[in-house]
Order: sequence, then structure tokens, then C-alpha cells
Amino acid sequence: MSSPTGPANGLPVRMPRPRQTGRHRRPEPAVAPEGAPALVLAVPGAPSAASRGLAEEIISIGRSELPGLDARIGHLDGDDTEGAEFPSLRSVLNSVVAERTARAEFARAAGHEVPAPTGPDAVVVPLLAGPDGDLLRRVRQALMDSSAAAELADVLGPHPLLAEGLHVRLSEAGLARADRARLFTVATAADGIILATTGGEEAVQAAGITGMLLAARLAVPVMAAALDQEGSVAAVAAELRGSGSAQLALAPYLIGPEAAEGLLDTACKEADCAAADVLGSYPALGKLAVAQYSAALGITLGAAAH
Repeated sequence: MSSPTGPANGLPVRMPRPRQTGRHRRPEPAVAPEGAPALVLAVPGAPSAASRGLAEEIISIGRSELPGLDARIGHLDGDDTEGAEFPSLRSVLNSVVAERTARAEFARAAGHEVPAPTGPDAVVVPLLAGPDGDLLRRVRQALMDSSAAAELADVLGPHPLLAEGLHVRLSEAGLARADRARLFTVATAADGIILATTGGEEAVQAAGITGMLLAARLAVPVMAAALDQEGSVAAVAAELRGSGSAQLALAPYLIGPEAAEGLLDTACKEADCAAADVLGSYPALGKLAVAQYSAALGITLGAAAH
């Protein structure tokens, strides 16, 4: 038999946690405003089930960050044909416009007043960790060739969350300690990291910012190199070894689809070192995509990456 203060047997009762007030109160989860532009993730590289699945995972995380978000996937090398398995970025943008127009016409036919559209139809977020000039030019061309009024968001990096992701991938490969605070060793831990990216010199410079954050996490030197510039990886490997690093590791500053097949294998042979996996569907990428979406719109949706 229970009493007003709890069970008769004296077991403690779990009471609901009181709602916090004031400046320590947790913010209410953000929801995408009705009629907000679509977020279109621009996926580089040859379309495949793997790249599509990766993009879908990132989109899923983005939707959990911002419920109600209209998020879609457009492949930079996709198919313009209607109903294609891997639709092109241009065709996805055209679909966004067609659907918005159809909704407005249906509302007018039902007697509703439809305000004139304001803002873009879509915000295109490139699925890139860093600024790859050639790929970004192709994204801009797709925007120009479409019927959509679309904004182009920034790439996902540099950002501390990408440094965190690189650290996780290195630790998963046994090339770095998972946590510097724990007193254990990893026999294969690297004492020098090559941060490998694509996109030429501009991408290398941008990767260097994330590289500094990674170096602070690992307490080892990190230097960026261009996978798509002949001799860049080998030169960085030689510089690291010349400065005292004996065991190198290659950390791909890549999400995955943007790198041509074989680039990473060639780089590992040039540097004579092991490599971690690409960032792939690391959960922070979905947060960063939503953060870049909101930044491009110049609004705070409460879904920025923490």
C-alpha cells in the first residue's frame, strides 16, 4: 500500500525533474519555419549507392537538428532525367521550384491568399570539408543553369567539430589515443599527422586551420597536404620526418565522395604510412550542414553546431 509520500516499503520514488527557469533553462528545440527554403546537399563525385547513402545519413542528422526541414540531395554528376535514381543538382533545384509553384497555385484555387515569395527557393550546401575551387565552380554553374533562386552556403570547414571527427577516425584506426586524459598508450599512435585534402593550395590553407585544432587535441605536429598535387604528400612527409616525427599517419580531410578513387592509396604509398578512414557520415556533419544553411539565410534557427 502506498502513502502520499511514496511506497510503503520505503523504496525511493523517482520524481519528475522540475523545469529549469532563467538563463540556465534549456532552449526549446528549433523547428523549420513554414515555407522555409529547401536545403539541397550538393554531393560531388561519381554517383553511387554508397555516396547516396552517405548523403542520406547526413540529411537524417540534419532533420533531427531542425525538425520540419525540407532537405534534398542533388548529385553534381547526376542525371537530369526526371525520376532518375541519382538526380543532378540542377534537376533537384528545378523540382523545388516546380513544387513551390504547384503549392501556391493549389492554395489560390482553394481561395487562399498567397503572399509573394520572399527569399530564396533553396540553399545549396556543398558536401565538402574544404574549398575545392573546381567543384565549387561546377556547383555555381548548376545554380545558374536551374530555374531556382538559390543561395550557395559555405563548405563545412574549417571547424572544431571536423577536428574532433578526424581525431575519432584516427583513434578508430589505432593511430591516436582516443582521449589524452586517460593514462594508456597506443603502440601504433602516430607522432606526426599528414592532413590530406583535395582542392589545391586554397584547400590546403583552409585545412591547416582545422589541422591546428587537431594538433592541439593530439599534442603532435599536423601538416596539410594536397592529394591532387603531385609531390605534395611526399614533401610534407619528408618535412615531418626531418623535424623528428618517426611514425606518421595520414588523416583524410575528406567526407568521401569528392576524392577520386585511388588517391588515398597512392598518398599512403608516397608517405609510407598508414591512414585513417575519411570523415564519412560522422554525426557532426549533419549539424554543420544545418548551421551553414541557417548562416546563408542570415538567421538563427537554433540548430548551429555546438
